Amino acid sequence: MDKQKADELLISYLPKLFGFAMKKSFSYAEAEELCSEMVAELYESLLKAKEIYNPDGYVRRIAAHVYARYVSAVRRRRGVSIDGLALGYEEEYDFGEAEQEILRLRREIAFLARTRREIVYAYYFENQSVARIAHALRMPEGTVKWHLHQARNDLKEGLEMERKIGKLGLKPIRALSIRHSGGCGPNGGPECYIGDNLNLNLVYSVYRNPKTVEEMAGELGVTPVLIEDRVAFLEDNGFLVRQAGGRYTTYVKFSPESYSLERQEHVLQKQLAIARRLAEEYVPAVRAAVSDVREIWIPGKNRELLEAAAVFYGVANKCRLPVKRDLSPYQIRTQDGGRFIAFVELPAEQTDPDYVPTLRLPSMWVCGDMNRWSGKYPVEAWSVDTRYCSRTGGWEDNWTSDYEYLYEFITGAIADNRANEEKFRRLRKRGYLSEDNRVQVMVVKGSRQSFFDKIPGLEAAQIDVRQIADEALELAQTQAEEYPPQMRDLVIAWNAGGFISNTVALMVLDCLYESGAFRPLTEPERVTSQLLVFSDTLPNA
Repeated sequence: MDKQKADELLISYLPKLFGFAMKKSFSYAEAEELCSEMVAELYESLLKAKEIYNPDGYVRRIAAHVYARYVSAVRRRRGVSIDGLALGYEEEYDFGEAEQEILRLRREIAFLARTRREIVYAYYFENQSVARIAHALRMPEGTVKWHLHQARNDLKEGLEMERKIGKLGLKPIRALSIRHSGGCGPNGGPECYIGDNLNLNLVYSVYRNPKTVEEMAGELGVTPVLIEDRVAFLEDNGFLVRQAGGRYTTYVKFSPESYSLERQEHVLQKQLAIARRLAEEYVPAVRAAVSDVREIWIPGKNRELLEAAAVFYGVANKCRLPVKRDLSPYQIRTQDGGRFIAFVELPAEQTDPDYVPTLRLPSMWVCGDMNRWSGKYPVEAWSVDTRYCSRTGGWEDNWTSDYEYLYEFITGAIADNRANEEKFRRLRKRGYLSEDNRVQVMVVKGSRQSFFDKIPGLEAAQIDVRQIADEALELAQTQAEEYPPQMRDLVIAWNAGGFISNTVALMVLDCLYESGAFRPLTEPERVTSQLLVFSDTLPNA
């Protein structure tokens, strides 16, 4: 806009600007100061503007903007008084000698509980009356006044003390792995909820001792404002459990941050002794139980693959010891329908670094049991991933659709053409189909349940179950002492009831392969080792 037109427009609006400033000011001098700032801002804007189609609206916006900036500047200079302390509104300001004290006051307000913080902000920052705050928060006026009184005391106490950051604020934990036992919802397993480092440390902060939100914030060295929404999210999905007094605990199992190699080896030696007995006394009963399963596709026709899968399942699932504990509190129920027990492995420091190990065991890692069943076709699958198989990716890369695609191929519903290119690519990537379209996994005709029902329990072996159970319980109770009280039932149930477990099942396989009872696996056989598909149709030879 040219200068002459800007001058004319400014002069015409000058009385309105001064009237606006008078209404917003407490003195004539203040009105003049405010009006001069409005005039300067408006004149500069008019010179830059090309054309203005609504002058009234344009001037109103400029005036409102300048007034808001003016109020902010005045409040920044004057601050808001809480018991004589000036509290600034902006992040950037200069209070001279009082600046450090004011910064501490701002920090302490952030550490107030949510309701108390909201009341302080509304009363001191927004100049709301007690009656208005009480109406907005749906509480009696006396309660609002009590919170204001308590807030003053809390703030004074906070200013007088030296606020100490907890251990997790100085050295947060990090997870080596986050795993689960059970079924996940569409959003995924526990890593989707506590894979975030702040969420992980929030949950761990209440692991040993229940805490309020404010105590959690102090432990992590952050303000409650930062974590309140996260706490609500974690509570809604079962990772935090509210207790009396507004405190929270958790039933997520964290591994201890220290370990004794000697104690670990002692447990492994006990399990290895059991595994050797099972290999001699229990395995023959399992092999006999599945000997009548004839309707089966086995690549390479090595029936030991079927027997090895049955042995692993039997040891891990049919030989559990009779140790009863209520594990319902440990079942995390997420809002998307997931239901699982979550456990986190933490870095651990060895307490006996001078101990010389006597066992030289290979990896005992197992991912399983992984059960998959289709809602579209009569096809199911069971698998565990161990060092005996060539599959990678664990449960996350084990898709129900893999077996649906395989079923479609077996039944001739799909052909290897461009329309089904993605399905065949996936089956070959997993190794379930060869390049020349031969099925490379075991397929049993019938249901998964009917097959596993054939497998006997420990009663098939001449083993004193009671003696083993007592010994396992004693070991488990010693191990449980390393955990907080709310976790001990789970530790005892898993370590005693699961003393004969995936680890022992893997040890049994080691005994069978090392002794020559089972011949060594070829590379193609490792594709289907510990994987069974159940269907109403078998592949063509």
